[in-house]
Amino acid sequence: MKKIVFVFAAASLMIACNKKETVTTDKVENTTETAMNYQVFGDSITKDNAITKEEMLAKYESMKPTDTLDVKFTSEIKNTCKKKGCWMTLNLANEKEVFVKFKDYAFFVPKEGAENHTAIVSGKAFIEETSVDQLKHEAKDAGKTQAEIDQITKPSKNYRFMADGVLIAAAK
Repeated sequence: MKKIVFVFAAASLMIACNKKETVTTDKVENTTETAMNYQVFGDSITKDNAITKEEMLAKYESMKPTDTLDVKFTSEIKNTCKKKGCWMTLNLANEKEVFVKFKDYAFFVPKEGAENHTAIVSGKAFIEETSVDQLKHEAKDAGKTQAEIDQITKPSKNYRFMADGVLIAAAK
């Protein structure tokens, strides 16, 4: 009798373990599929409901300097910080761009190789006036020449974005 109970318990345990493995495998496959398409930085976000760079530019153009907008949009990476990966610029329509930093300095993007890849960013959009000193600092971090840095002589109003999550399309 003890042998029958033992065999029944062992069979039940094996069946239960197989079911768990199947569920786990399904989850791993879905995660792997997402990871193959995008690298995730910061908070885990999805590409769902991201607006285009043209729609984002229209939103920026309708904003006042005191406005803040929670939004998710997709664009191409123009440049990244070559020292740490602590910021990036994204292309908008009409040769405009947006400067993206990362919430609480909590994560960074790749310093090299991300340019021209598609990125999806989620966070807060705002407009900011940037001082001459800050513009020169950013130009130096971006690897600009001293002649290009010296041409910066007046502050500018810029489109800014504080990202809490970033997806960067993996190389094909």
